[in-house]
This record gives sequence, structure tokens and C-alpha cells, in this order.
Amino acid sequence: MTEAGNTPFPVREELPHVLDLVVREARQYLSEVDHRPVLTQRVEEASQAFWAPFPERGTGAAAALVKLIREGKDASATTSGPRCFHFVIGGVTPAALGADWLATLLDQPAYAWISSPLGVHLELVALSWLKDLFGLPPEWVGIMTTGASMANFVGLAAARQWWAEQHGVDVSEEGFRGLPRVPVFTSGHVHASAIKVLSLLGVGRSSVAKLTRDDAGRLDVEALEAALRDLNGAPAIIIGNAGEVNAGDFDPIEQLADLAGEYNAWLHVDGAFGLFARVAPRVAHLAAGVERADSVIVDGHKWLNVPYDCGFAFVRDAELLGKAFAYTADYLPDPDDPRPTLGSIGPESSRRARALSVWATLQAYGRKGYREMVEGHLDLAQRLADLVDQAPELERLADVPLNIVCFRYNPGGLSEEELDDLNERLGDAVLRDGRVFAGTTRYEGKVALRPAIVNWRTRPEDIDLFVDVVRELGAAAAEQS
Repeated sequence: MTEAGNTPFPVREELPHVLDLVVREARQYLSEVDHRPVLTQRVEEASQAFWAPFPERGTGAAAALVKLIREGKDASATTSGPRCFHFVIGGVTPAALGADWLATLLDQPAYAWISSPLGVHLELVALSWLKDLFGLPPEWVGIMTTGASMANFVGLAAARQWWAEQHGVDVSEEGFRGLPRVPVFTSGHVHASAIKVLSLLGVGRSSVAKLTRDDAGRLDVEALEAALRDLNGAPAIIIGNAGEVNAGDFDPIEQLADLAGEYNAWLHVDGAFGLFARVAPRVAHLAAGVERADSVIVDGHKWLNVPYDCGFAFVRDAELLGKAFAYTADYLPDPDDPRPTLGSIGPESSRRARALSVWATLQAYGRKGYREMVEGHLDLAQRLADLVDQAPELERLADVPLNIVCFRYNPGGLSEEELDDLNERLGDAVLRDGRVFAGTTRYEGKVALRPAIVNWRTRPEDIDLFVDVVRELGAAAAEQS
């Protein structure tokens, strides 16, 4: 009989070894994660260790996992740790971590009630709670997705359906033939994922008009109103942005809602992380008016701190989603079945039961817990801004309305071109160094760092270390200029 640790095919006897190994290693990793570098200096070497010919005979689960653990920790970025400020990456709360393991254990496709009664029911409950948390109308329909990109796909698919119906066409059935170009208006804050989604939906990237009034990409409201007026009542789509990625700035959502109502436009709000402003009273004004939109999206794996991948789309008119994502076959649940079939109002049919982690973290920490977490991150962002302002060689480039601090290294005496080159090299050095993590962007044409704070683990000492590392590596980069 083959030993459980070295089997040519899966056997039940492997499971106790696997569970013991993974639990032991998880305890070790979690005990280290607060202090681990985001990238180790072995990342390339450890990654290459996995390249090998496909084995004819497998090693068994235990041996495979030992290799994965031994090299995998050094080959991975510690994005779940408190010092990862790159992109906008949240952590995983204890409740969400435990529930996510249970989701894998149960391994249920949350397509329909019949395939996962628990997953579907918890999704409906969690979405209801999220509407409450964000102050969205309770009658809106919600759906969980893989993230903001697919949530934008859902919201803008509903917008496309509405727009075509304004022209008397069911675009999901008939396509775009005979229809004019879809007019889409937004500011320079629009996220690349929304542009990508418009391509996927057949609307086209070039249909987007970015109406800006300055180099930071802020919306020119007068130009938007003029563009809508010129349509003479024909329908349009407006994309409002609640929290842009370079400095956390917001479009004026209330004004957008006024214009959408006056000029026959669908208002879609991308609030991937900025929608969480509505959780904290002192910044809730930034996202005022979101409840007047036609569709709103937000990420879960950012400020909610649930595991990748997770996003949410909320739409005012549920019927539009039913048309856009209709999905029927003889073997699938009857469309008239009163029990929910979530896969027929969203893009994915194979749907992980991600609702378990969402429900668990909301149940565990509630409104008060999330309000305090968001407010704590706002305080940390202000701490970072103060440290930047106090450092003579650091230059803050934007206000800090939320949780992103946009700044650059500027020792003085350099041209803009030289400063851009210096900060590009500094950004590369920060990522190579690995103690902390933050990427570069361009803000008003200037190369800058834009650390974002959304991880529940992040502490004041992590912010202080980030500034120390940037100053250290910036000085070294400046010496090489």
C-alpha cells in the first residue's frame, strides 16, 4: 500500500498531514507578518525554484506543500502585511481569514440557491448590510464580483442596457447595429478598469470624453453640462469617481447627480475604495450624493479587508441586470424559481462563495469596528502627510482628503526632468529594497510616490518606517545623480 505522503493520486489519508502542515505554517507566517519585508532579497531565486519539467510521478501532497512553503514565502510579496502601501491593497481580518478557509473547505459554487444555499443566502445578507453601511437605498440590487473591474462591468452593463432602451433597442439581444455611438463623460480621475470595461462592453475606449479643468484631472462641470446640453435630450452615461488613485480626490457627485437627472444621463460611480468615506462622519461629505446614482461599485479586498478577490456592484434597477446577464439552459434552475439565482444577474457563473468572508467580517466587527478602522487609517494618512511636510527633502504634491499621500523626493537644485528621473529611480529602489512597498505615478505631470493606507494591521511605526526608508533610499539615489 502506498504511503499517504507519496501517492500517485489523491487519497483521503493525505488530509491529516496536509491540515497539520498548513495550520503549523500559517501560525508561523502570521506571527511574522507584521515585521516581514514586503519583498525578500531572495524573491527571484525562490521564484525560479519552481521551474522544472512536469513530473511523470507526483511527490504527494505533503512534499508538494513543503516545497511550496519553503520557497513560496520568499517568492511572494507580503501584501497582507502592514507595510504594503502599493496600489490600494487591504489586509485580511481574522474573521475574514477563517471564513475564507471555510469557503474553500466547503467549496460551493454560489451560482444559485440549489448549488449553495449558504453562499447565496449569506451574499444577500452581506449585500444588505453593505447597503446599510454605505447609506445606499435598500431596494437596490447587489451582486458580488471578483473585484472593482468586474463590478464596473456590472454597473456599466446596466448603463449600456438602459442607454440602448432609451433608443428602443434591447442591446443584449440585438447588439449595437443601427445605434449611434454611446456618449460617455467623466473626469481625469477615471480608473483604467472603467475604460477597459467599456471596451469589453463594445462601447469603446474612444467613446469616453474626459472633461478636465486642471492637470490633476479635476472635472470641468461647466464643460460637462455643455456636452450634455448639446445632446438635446439623447441619453448619455456619466462616470463619477469617488476616490482617485493618485491623491484620493473625488468628483462632485452631488453635481453629477443633478446633471444626470436634468439631462437624461445614467450616473455610474466608481467608489473602489472611496465609497468607504461614507463610513466615517468626518469625510462622508466627500461622497455625498452617491445614493442618487444609478449604479455604484466598491472593492472588498481594499478597505473591507477581505481576501482577494472580492468586489460589489449595486444597481438601482434590477430588471436591467436580468436582461444584461440572462443565462438559461435546460439543466439550470428555472428563471421563475423564487429562490435566487445570482449567476443570472452578474457576469460569472462559476462563483466562489466569497460571501462567507464578507458576512463573517461584517458580523465580527460591525459598523462601529469599520468606522474606527477607517478613521484610524485617516489618522495614519495625516501622520504620513505631517512627516512628509516636516522632512526638508520631501515635497507633498496634493492635499490628503482620504488615505493616499502623494509626494516626491526633492532635495532642491534640480530641474523637473531631473526630479522625475530621481523619483523614478527612488520608486524602483523602494520596491527592490522590499522593507516597505509603494509605487510611483504621475501627478500633474510629476513623478511621485502615492502610498495608500487600507490595511487593518498598519500601525504608526509602519508609517514612520516608510518615511525613514524613503529618505534613506532617496538620499542614496540623489548621490548617484
